[in-house]
Amino acid sequence: MLKAKSERLDHLGVIAGVIKDLEIIELIDKRIPRDAREVISTGEAVAGMIVNGLGFSDRPLTLTPQFFQTKAMNHLFHKGIEAENLNRFKLGRALDNCYSYGCDTLFAEISLHVCKKENIDMRFNSLDTTTFSLTGEYDQDFDENTIEITHGYSKDHRHDLKQVILELMTSQDGGIPVVSRSCDGNASDSKIFRERAKNLINGFKNADGPRYLVADSKLYDKNTAKECLQYISFITRIPSMIKLEKQCITKALEVKKNEWEKLNEKERFFTINVNHYGINQRWIIVQSEESIFRAKKSIKKCFQKENEKLDKELKKLTKHKFACEEDAKESLKLIQKKAKFHKILLVEIKKHKIYLKKGRPQKESDFTWEYTIIGQKIKNPDIQKKLIVQKSCYVIGTNIKKQELESKDVIEGYKGQNSSVERGFRFLKDPLMFTSSFFIKKTERIMGLMMVMTLALLVYSIAQKQLRKAMKKLQEELPNQSGKNIKNPTLRWIFQILEGIEVIKIKIKGEIIETISGITNLKARIIGYFSNTIQKIYCLEKRSAQ
Repeated sequence: MLKAKSERLDHLGVIAGVIKDLEIIELIDKRIPRDAREVISTGEAVAGMIVNGLGFSDRPLTLTPQFFQTKAMNHLFHKGIEAENLNRFKLGRALDNCYSYGCDTLFAEISLHVCKKENIDMRFNSLDTTTFSLTGEYDQDFDENTIEITHGYSKDHRHDLKQVILELMTSQDGGIPVVSRSCDGNASDSKIFRERAKNLINGFKNADGPRYLVADSKLYDKNTAKECLQYISFITRIPSMIKLEKQCITKALEVKKNEWEKLNEKERFFTINVNHYGINQRWIIVQSEESIFRAKKSIKKCFQKENEKLDKELKKLTKHKFACEEDAKESLKLIQKKAKFHKILLVEIKKHKIYLKKGRPQKESDFTWEYTIIGQKIKNPDIQKKLIVQKSCYVIGTNIKKQELESKDVIEGYKGQNSSVERGFRFLKDPLMFTSSFFIKKTERIMGLMMVMTLALLVYSIAQKQLRKAMKKLQEELPNQSGKNIKNPTLRWIFQILEGIEVIKIKIKGEIIETISGITNLKARIIGYFSNTIQKIYCLEKRSAQ
């Protein structure tokens, strides 16, 4: 009698193969020794969580054994590991072990090893933070290394929920995360950036090549500039609240258009040398057609909002009675102070006789005077145009010398923020990731889980970089969702293509025979772009794409 059993492999073989190639399990187990009584090590448990997270199953971590029940465990890991071994008790202990060693330190050491192994370009380093909202009560041990889960400014616009903050620094070469740190839910970006900049001073100074820190305007703080920025090379957005920023934009806009440099057909820039916060810098004023459109749209919205507000204020003012004319005029001035896009004009002040006693007034009845005022708003087009021009520009500041990095490269370095660290945040917050539900109640384990999340991003980013590098080397393309051939497909789409690959086990006369099904020519070609380790998992012949 024939007995057949199928186990899913799908895209999980790519994830497991990258984890093996990057030696993540060995790196963790070298630092966190294995308990002789345990079937799997901490490194294997972390690898299991990464595979689960990148399985895009929207499955909570507590159900990891259930996730692996239908998977080809021998191909993904090694013989002897069963789905039941990855139970919530083992996963919880693994997170505890990571916390005891130091989640931030462990991730940094793994990332450093991976970046060296994969020859990642470390010049441009994008730094940013994001928030993860949590529900319920959490055990707080008040350890000096434990973060505080509390209310703070929510970037998810969930101010009703407690949160934690994740600090992430990525290389712009493939968006590879190089630094990951959990922070208190109410920590400020300025403080987080200042601490990180301090920690980077020696590393940047002793690096083999140039290293640049790229961040948003929260990096450009007076205290940060004094303590850190003068010692490292930085690229940042200059905050619009700084007076000199507005002055530089005004100065640049007074210059003839032909004196500006072209970044491309739709963007131009102008460079001004300044000394600010005691640092000699280049401030690059950037303007684009898109930014002008956004500025017009933003100002129009603000104008309409102010227009409605002033209508209400002036209507309310006509009903208010004042003791003297000066008070009435002063109230109109207060409204003018709130108005940016309008001028408030005095139309009329009316004088009203008010008798002090009730009843029909007599000639000799005592009375006093009260005053009402009528105001009128008119548009102020000059202010509107001026604000549109100001908002259509933004300023990038850097202390990197022009001989080392041209202004065009500085702008591209700043723009790389979106394609690296911000894309990483979008990936981590994807509802299909296991991180969408923080069921864990121990703060230490939440910190461990956030490290595992970032390791999953590391594995995903490396796999995507390897895929695109191999395709470029072979000068090949792959079809996208609409069937059009492209050179840079996302790994998410590739994972969808690889769905349906199974390991079929057939038992004949007590002997188990394995075969892989569901591998089409397209899937075989995709798997061939990856390393021999991954091709071996899918039982395919070697192909020299790496």
